[in-house]
Amino acid sequence: MLLPMRAVVIEEIRAHPEVREVPAPDAPDGGVVVSVEATGLCRSDWHAWAGHEDIAWPHVPGHELAGIIQAVGAGVERWRPGDRVTAPFVCGCGRCRWCRQGEPQVCPHQEQPGFTHWGSFAEQVVLHAADANLVAIPDGVSSQAAASLGCRFATAYRGLVGRARISRGETLAVIGAGGVGLSAVMIGRALGAEVIAVDRSQSALDLARGLGAAHTILAPQGPGTPGQDEGVPARVSELTDGGADVAVDAVGSEQTCADSIHSLRRQGRHVQIGLLPAVSGHPRLPMDRVIAWELDVLGSHGMAAGAYPEMLAMIADGRLDPERLIARTIGLDQAAAALPLMDRAPQAGMTMIDPRR
Repeated sequence: MLLPMRAVVIEEIRAHPEVREVPAPDAPDGGVVVSVEATGLCRSDWHAWAGHEDIAWPHVPGHELAGIIQAVGAGVERWRPGDRVTAPFVCGCGRCRWCRQGEPQVCPHQEQPGFTHWGSFAEQVVLHAADANLVAIPDGVSSQAAASLGCRFATAYRGLVGRARISRGETLAVIGAGGVGLSAVMIGRALGAEVIAVDRSQSALDLARGLGAAHTILAPQGPGTPGQDEGVPARVSELTDGGADVAVDAVGSEQTCADSIHSLRRQGRHVQIGLLPAVSGHPRLPMDRVIAWELDVLGSHGMAAGAYPEMLAMIADGRLDPERLIARTIGLDQAAAALPLMDRAPQAGMTMIDPRR
């Protein structure tokens, strides 16, 4: 008989999350069971709760995680119980052409804890294709810091380094100073960019300034007019003498995406990280500007486990400090209460969950 564990369980779309005892998982072939020490509360989890993802119900959310391997399935060669590990939120199959090319974040057979199967808002979580997807946590890196890398930080890193290929001396506009946006601010500054942070919250902008933003812009509270060169784009243009080299939509809305695109100089690069789910039809985007100004539009969907060493090296030598992004740590009961409120009561900085509390 399987032993019980505590987990945040959601019965159906937009149902109130509840902390319950559920059966602890077995390690699948090729996979592992990880005892979760830290897991992040991310807006992507809210999208799943709200029904913007194809989820099987009942469901346990959570996709940013770090912990200790509890059990190893048949066929796993690189890992043993007791190893401290984290993983990208996109776990590739390890066999397809994309995985073999080192691009598992676009694997057509990918698994995602908290989306394709039960996630890490629990005392234990399953991770598949362990030899291809797990990352050892170096000594000196806390579980909370490692968990913060799994989605928001790694996706921002991949977006700026692997996709936009930002370089020293360029200007970077970050639209939205939540977990993704603050990660982008820190990473952009570490790479030598001049960073402009935009948000509706002054407290979020204060955090961004402390993380290296050279300029901050307080965005209007109400809805704007997508596609108009005024407001945020006009202010970015003033600060950059014609527009930023790179702009990131770290929120995921018609307005923030349009603001990002209109904040670019000619032949600039837009990076879309914030999700744009087709809840009521796909958003209108200023593709006329993309064409006329020859803008690059780039997506960033997580980061391969094989790309972690470069990022971890920057953490080890102090150029990046993701733990500074963590504003609070809560338990599972608080996480269950906080998840449905994420769109109405956003908080500055990252929220980390410790399932052992």
